Amino acid sequence: MTQVVGKNVVGKNQERISRRQVDKFAERRAQLAASALQTLSELGYARTSLREIAQNSEFSHGVLHYYFRDKVELITYCVRQYKAECVTRYDRIVVTADSAEELKHGFAVAMADTLREDARMHRLWYDLRNQGLFEESFRDDVVDIDQSLERMIWRIVSQYAELAQSPPTVSPAVAYAIFDGLFQQALLRQLTGRDSAGADLQASVEQLLDQLVAHA
Repeated sequence: MTQVVGKNVVGKNQERISRRQVDKFAERRAQLAASALQTLSELGYARTSLREIAQNSEFSHGVLHYYFRDKVELITYCVRQYKAECVTRYDRIVVTADSAEELKHGFAVAMADTLREDARMHRLWYDLRNQGLFEESFRDDVVDIDQSLERMIWRIVSQYAELAQSPPTVSPAVAYAIFDGLFQQALLRQLTGRDSAGADLQASVEQLLDQLVAHA
């Protein structure tokens, strides 16, 4: 009996150690990705290598290569992490808005703010998505991220429709395609120095959201 208990204790200790190692590995990957984001967002996929990322961060090329097998894995990890944060930010608006007007305004402001503050990160996402058309290694991740964004947009649209007491007039795929196209156009204007890009996007998002539900 004592021997069985001893084995159980050893097994639990090994499990805890293994879990700590996994957590530490994941934490380290997140740190490396955060450090790499600036270089990636400035240069994009084609002009960036692991070695160049290392030269612009506090980490060596060997350390980066230990945690990420290649730049494809690093870039997809970075974009996944950033887009997950975006989804959380918009979901918070869905949860906290008490009226259709509050939701519409909050969503439009958030879209305009992220356009102004994170233009390079969004450019990296579109770069990754375009690469998925040519490189099979990107496609599963791109499709997965794209679907998570579509679901996020639909939560906004469907909650707005519920608060406005009017049904949506489009499907989730159509709603996402329209908002995504609108944002991508605004991003191009923002990157070319159009000061009005954010304000124009905010106004367009409010107008569009209102048009995506039926009104009596």
